[in-house]
Amino acid sequence: MNAFKVAAAAAFTVIVVASVYCMLVTSSNGGVLRVATTTSLYYTGLLDRLVDDFSRAYGITIHLMPLGSGQSLELASRGDVDVVLSHAPNLEKRYLDGGFLVEGRIFAFNYFVVLGPKEDPAKISGLADPVEAFKRIYDAGLRGEAVFVSRGDRSGTHERELALWREAGLNVEGCEWYLDVGSNMVKALLVSDNLGAYTLSDVGTYIKLRSEGAVDRLVVLINEGEELVNVYSAYIVNPNKFKVNYGMARLFVEFLTSDECQAAISSYGMGEYGLQIFHPAKGVIPMLTLCWQKQALGG
Repeated sequence: MNAFKVAAAAAFTVIVVASVYCMLVTSSNGGVLRVATTTSLYYTGLLDRLVDDFSRAYGITIHLMPLGSGQSLELASRGDVDVVLSHAPNLEKRYLDGGFLVEGRIFAFNYFVVLGPKEDPAKISGLADPVEAFKRIYDAGLRGEAVFVSRGDRSGTHERELALWREAGLNVEGCEWYLDVGSNMVKALLVSDNLGAYTLSDVGTYIKLRSEGAVDRLVVLINEGEELVNVYSAYIVNPNKFKVNYGMARLFVEFLTSDECQAAISSYGMGEYGLQIFHPAKGVIPMLTLCWQKQALGG
């Protein structure tokens, strides 16, 4: 891996660690709203934009904790946060059923993308079925022609990847061509780019790294299929189980679904990257709810 990519991964790690402890927005009151979030919302810059808008409007301090969805939900189960932003429906359902989360709202979506080298040894480019693509990657791996890089960190992206292997009826555990990096999306993308490997990514993080020149070998090979819809939801931690700042939490969740915030989500990325990288949930809630339900059941 070249020095620039190593530095980019290290810098992102420092940013995340610092943010867990220090990401405060000036407030006019004494309360702090603790928000655990999936890293894709944070790393792309969208969440900073939304938090700034919210803080200006309501004078509330936001303490952001950018982690994978799995880690964020674990914090919720201990009552260590007030709000969770996640994109892992199967994990979210588990914590909802356990009574740890209440008042969930879908507020945004985009798509996962299957990335790989331009040479595409598994011949998946243009396929409309990501499950078939994973079968071809598996076969190419067995032939020694392909490598797949997994986040391996119980994030929403990792959970979606595992679901695709399950839908394909394949077990990748122990496969020599399957590389589990146990880290964030940035690290997985940098490793994939260095190796010329396949991987699954949220589209936003990939676009940001590509725009910075951090990845140059990876291309989008598949961005179609219901299985690749990436649903972002906000939840309040159950105030009947834990001492949470319910009033501010509810205000923030309602803000995320407001017309103002939905417009901000729709426009974000055009000025920064020349592309719309997130879509508002407004107007497509029934479709997104069906996708969430299917993914929550493991499909």
